[in-house]
Amino acid sequence: MPIPGQLDPVPVPRDITPRADGRVDLLGLPRPRIAELFASAGLDTKQARLRAKQVFHWLYHRGVTDFEPMTDIAKTMRPWLGERFVIGRPEVIEAQHSTDGTRKWLLRTADDHDFEMVFIPDADRGTLCVSSQVGCTLNCRFCHTGTMRLVRNLTPGEIVGQVMLARDALGEWPKGRMDLPDDESEAEYTADGRLLTNIVMMGMGEPLYNFDNVRDALKLVMDGDGLALSKRRITLSTSGVVPMMERCGQEIGVNLAVSLHAVTKEVRDEIVPINKKFGIEQLLQACADYPGASNARRITFEYVMLKDKNDTDADAHELVRLLKHYKLPAKVNLIPFNPWPGAPYECSTPERVKRFSDLIFEAGISAPVRTPRGRDIDAACGQLKTAAEKKSRAELERLYAEKEAALR
Repeated sequence: MPIPGQLDPVPVPRDITPRADGRVDLLGLPRPRIAELFASAGLDTKQARLRAKQVFHWLYHRGVTDFEPMTDIAKTMRPWLGERFVIGRPEVIEAQHSTDGTRKWLLRTADDHDFEMVFIPDADRGTLCVSSQVGCTLNCRFCHTGTMRLVRNLTPGEIVGQVMLARDALGEWPKGRMDLPDDESEAEYTADGRLLTNIVMMGMGEPLYNFDNVRDALKLVMDGDGLALSKRRITLSTSGVVPMMERCGQEIGVNLAVSLHAVTKEVRDEIVPINKKFGIEQLLQACADYPGASNARRITFEYVMLKDKNDTDADAHELVRLLKHYKLPAKVNLIPFNPWPGAPYECSTPERVKRFSDLIFEAGISAPVRTPRGRDIDAACGQLKTAAEKKSRAELERLYAEKEAALR
């Protein structure tokens, strides 16, 4: 029996999920790929490039899901596009709202696989927690998602589609027409006061085990002609896939978060099994070498607080020693353990968490305690796990319709 986390999963690569109706989903594809598809469908090269540019702009600046509203494309061309292509979204199976404002969506792919995303509103920001895989292969023992099997990687469209869906739900697309003079200000296309300001690749799955698709999706999110979100507002979290970390810094360039959770080999081997493949020292050296890391762009170390497992004063002192030894520009994010049915651990007491935080702060390293969010809908850190099989499709659709109606 293989050790969890020891083997790199290699699902069948794909950039588009096939649809039952035979149409090709354009969401998540770069302009050259869209132009290539248009050309293969019969347009000449020049027209294919022009239509790709127009569709790309409507797709990401206006958030349209149909070709008919694209007013700068000829009326005769729009049905031709609609017969062959589609601008998809993940299907919403269930939407839940926490008492603290957190929102969780259960989503379904075109080939009937379920995954989740979470939106966390705060006073000065709104963070979308995005999934990269259906399931997970790492089997971290404190994480509910880790109890799922890995089904497959999400495509770029299914990843960026989560961002698009959140903007749909939050009403954050600009309004108006696009058949306007070329010299119109770009500000005409911008939605003011957006609620969705930050993205964290911390949902279901290990992003660096789906590197190409995550990279391609985030490039669309960061593209000035795409969703135009700054890379400084995007954080990718890894459990420690060391060989991919340098590529992440070079090819994506977003902020890095590392799921550390322990400071000794024995404990980390138990709760984060990938440690048996890439040990703490190897991981921290990769963090020290991460391109772009600096005091202005610190690496965040996630540390879940588990009672009598990793929460002693000695653990705090060793954490400080390790971070200073590798000269890491670091911030430690202390996470009170979020319980789930059958979990083998308990959360550290509030007094123990505060003491642990104080010891790290006293050493000159920031160590805030994360406020648990969305616990009542199992949307908190470590709690994501699709459970659609527990409800019938009809029941899920009824619940979703009721919740959407209540929001109107």
